[in-house]
Amino acid sequence: MKQNFIDEITARGFFHQCTDLNKLNDLIKSKSIKAYIGFDCTASSLHVGSLLQIMCLRLLQKNGHQPIVLLGGGTTLIGDPSGKDTTRKILDEKSIENNIKKIKKIFEKLLDFKNKKTMPIFVNNAEWLKKLNYIEFLRDVGKHFTINKMLSFDSVKTRLEREQSLSYMEFNYMILQAYDFLELNKKENCVLQMGGSDQWGNIVNGVDLIKRHSNKKAYGLTTPLITLASGAKMGKTESGAVWLDKKFLSPYDYWQFWRNIDDRDILKFLKIFTDLSIEEIEKIKNQNINELKILLANKATEMLHGEQEAKKSEETAKKTFNDNSMGESLPSISISEEELKKRMNVIDLIALSKLESSKSQIRRLIKGNGIRINNQVVTDEKLVIAKDLFQDNLIKLSLGKKRHIKIKLN
Repeated sequence: MKQNFIDEITARGFFHQCTDLNKLNDLIKSKSIKAYIGFDCTASSLHVGSLLQIMCLRLLQKNGHQPIVLLGGGTTLIGDPSGKDTTRKILDEKSIENNIKKIKKIFEKLLDFKNKKTMPIFVNNAEWLKKLNYIEFLRDVGKHFTINKMLSFDSVKTRLEREQSLSYMEFNYMILQAYDFLELNKKENCVLQMGGSDQWGNIVNGVDLIKRHSNKKAYGLTTPLITLASGAKMGKTESGAVWLDKKFLSPYDYWQFWRNIDDRDILKFLKIFTDLSIEEIEKIKNQNINELKILLANKATEMLHGEQEAKKSEETAKKTFNDNSMGESLPSISISEEELKKRMNVIDLIALSKLESSKSQIRRLIKGNGIRINNQVVTDEKLVIAKDLFQDNLIKLSLGKKRHIKIKLN
């Protein structure tokens, strides 16, 4: 029997909760639907923590349905309190607009634009939220929300229990998100909102609002919060966020993130973050774990940055780790001869490279023989970076076994 969207997201480990799973399943078996996921635009790139939601939209398309990408130009002005201990920094409209333009380019790489029936629809909720009349909004929408229920949601309850401030502005976020679903239901006949499990309360609010306001049936579906086997949050590394825009993270570093995933996460992530079928993954699941890690890194990088970048990254990694040389895709920074004349030491160079920002941690790495220049262990934290260390105007700087960078002399 042919799989449908619900079958596939369940098999791949995407499914967490649904407001009415049986009726939603019946609906998507009978016809194509429109479903949306909202993305706040707090930065000019999404990071890998958002990738699960984007993969949901890919699977939606694959199964013949049309995704709606809601870019929160309006709600980003307020900030979602879900999962946050403190109030988010408030951005101005110009910054948000700039972020939206750049984030949209990421979706253009990851979603399919060839099939008109499943081509993604992009919407910005500022289009309707900025036009709202406050009094009319309170009368027409606010009446459907009780303070009692709003106080029961985790995003609010956690902050209050910890005696952390929650602004009235943030408190209203859940109403605005519910209103987004109502607008998309009216304008686009969108019947499903999806999101992470931390969005459950906000999503249920939207389903309820549509029922009360329009007497229509709508659905909410959430995905699990993905954590690494180590317990760490998905999307963060020692070096910071794993960005999807190559201006913030090179394709090679992106490839390395997937290559270095914990052995225990490999099969799970092949199901979630690649297009390999469940049948294909079952056939290869007993292969050498390092081969599977390279497969994951190649498939994930190819999806975002293209096949050529994935191949270059694999080749660079092979040269860097096996041949102790420098591959083409290895990240690089440049320094000038003027900077060398200031007698820059190895600690300053590492801090400049951003491989590690903590000078005390750099000193610990030196004491533990964890830093190498041109594959030679550095034992002196006062080592001055002289011109004669450069080979063809290049230095290879390594921290541990997995962090490497080229230093170019201009």
